[in-house]
Amino acid sequence: MTTARHLETIDLLRSRQFAAEPGPSDVGSEGPGFHIAVLGGHPDPGDPYAVAGPDADLRAEAEQRRAEHDALLDALDRRWGDASLCDLTGTQLRAARTAPSEPDIPEPWLRLSSTVPWLHLWRVEGRWIGVGLSEFQLLAVVTVSEPP
Repeated sequence: MTTARHLETIDLLRSRQFAAEPGPSDVGSEGPGFHIAVLGGHPDPGDPYAVAGPDADLRAEAEQRRAEHDALLDALDRRWGDASLCDLTGTQLRAARTAPSEPDIPEPWLRLSSTVPWLHLWRVEGRWIGVGLSEFQLLAVVTVSEPP
């Protein structure tokens, strides 16, 4: 996917209404106050064997996602200025110590903290727009929830 298509997806999510209930969407997942788009990689980061076959293919895919990530960050920095970096590793540790029945971390931050270690964030027109890269996915998020 090209940077232009990633930007189109982010713009679409910025203009889209939020879902009343959490669930899948045409580009990833959504819920009250958030949209998460899988821009590249495999939709199930818990299943690394479904990404590709030989290790060489996995490395090539990872390099491609990194290049797409870097190009998208450059385009968004030009559009909205320098991003803030949000480290989600502390959020993931906090979530691990919290009982699942009593989460104190709102979505999409709880979900993102189990997927990406950090996000580049921009605050635009009352919404947070983030881009993150994991071993298996390139993600974008649009949310009204404050970062943790």
